[in-house]
Amino acid sequence: MVTPEEEAEMVCMMDSDPWKLSQSGRRKQDYGPKVNFRKQKLKMAGFQGLPSFSQKVVQRMGVYPGLEDFQPVEQCNLDYSPERGSAIDPHLDDAWLWGERLVSLNLLSATVVSMSCEAPGSLLLCSALSIGPDVFDGSIVAPSRSVPCQEVEVAICVPCRSLLVLTGAARHQWTHAIHRRHIVARRVCATFRELSNEFLPGGKRQQLGQELLQAALSFQGRPV
Repeated sequence: MVTPEEEAEMVCMMDSDPWKLSQSGRRKQDYGPKVNFRKQKLKMAGFQGLPSFSQKVVQRMGVYPGLEDFQPVEQCNLDYSPERGSAIDPHLDDAWLWGERLVSLNLLSATVVSMSCEAPGSLLLCSALSIGPDVFDGSIVAPSRSVPCQEVEVAICVPCRSLLVLTGAARHQWTHAIHRRHIVARRVCATFRELSNEFLPGGKRQQLGQELLQAALSFQGRPV
């Protein structure tokens, strides 16, 4: 998604602003409105937009299938370090304010995002031994088995400087997490979120959504 030179420049710009301590050994920088998700209230509270160094990245996202109309209104930078024991617990992102797609840019080191599902039901698992040139012709030779969803964890390898998009079931039904054992060097992640339908044209809070989007895409922001 970005070159090593662009990566170094972005992280340098992030490090020029203060990082705030967060949960589970993380540090963070927020570019977005102040939100009370429990009461479903938000304030602009000094939000002046996404940072200038993200403008080219956001423009570049639009060339990828499924992101042509992606307009982020919030950016959260997270800094992970093995020395701090950084991790993030399994969770689903809010769906009242944030929309269908969660887009994360992974910087400085590769990691693994672990997906799990608490829904009832089961999944049919096939052994990796069955994956080969004949996998689609019905000649699977390795046994398959049905496993409760709660017992399944899917590990997604996320290379350095790559983009990860969560949408559909991965956004709304499967929680995502990063275990401590998967942070082996400093990792910085910039996650971009779009507005939900409630804040888009036709929604009951479309005016507020328009104000947020106008501020976000000015790319004049500092961490709030």
